[in-house]
Amino acid sequence: MTEPGGAQHPTRPIYHRVLLKLSGDAFAPPDSGFGISPDSTSLIARQLAEVIDIGVEMAVVVGGGNIWRGRQAPEMDRARADYMGMLATVMNALALQDALEKIHVATRVQTAVQMAQIAEPYVPLRAQRHLEKGRVVIFAAGLGAPFFSTDTTAAQRALEIKAEVILKGTKVDGVYTADPHLEPSAVRFETIEYIEVLRAGYQVMDATAISLCMENKLPIIVFDLRQEGNIRRAVAGEPIGTLVHGGAS
Repeated sequence: MTEPGGAQHPTRPIYHRVLLKLSGDAFAPPDSGFGISPDSTSLIARQLAEVIDIGVEMAVVVGGGNIWRGRQAPEMDRARADYMGMLATVMNALALQDALEKIHVATRVQTAVQMAQIAEPYVPLRAQRHLEKGRVVIFAAGLGAPFFSTDTTAAQRALEIKAEVILKGTKVDGVYTADPHLEPSAVRFETIEYIEVLRAGYQVMDATAISLCMENKLPIIVFDLRQEGNIRRAVAGEPIGTLVHGGAS
């Protein structure tokens, strides 16, 4: 926004404390979906720096699908495969920490699995204290238990740290009636209620995560992460993506 005379008016956030959910794909090269891309990771870091600069407290939950997806190894013991996935999320968390620290954004990585040499253990009150001091807190290793997704982790952590909203960064600009990459006629929702997401099976977050958000009236904004500046737009309340909410009270 520009004031009379051409002076730039800073963005005013409508959310004070936010949790950003990133899939492993957010860290991968756009053309492959596998590995950790410095460009993709730097894009996330720059956008987080923007919102820290306007006073928003940011926590991040990272997935690990760009490195390992346990469900793609059906011959393995499911619990062991899930623990491997937790380790993959730690790798992404450290990559994001490195990118943020390079642009002088203070960070802390907290993990649900003990690994004291590289990260703090997850402690909700400590995480809140870091947020109050302007540090980006990156949550890794999921919930520390198999059979739970990082979507569920995001909902759980958001509630524990008292976040006001979950931002779900994706490759598309919201929730559609079908995959817009496969169905050009798919229609995007500007808003949608939790119960409709569950009934229709739209790919927002898994059912456990949606149910947690619905029960606790925690809104979710699904948006295109790869568009520079979209995290700032989301926290400012600009109409990007899709708002998932509980409807009229």
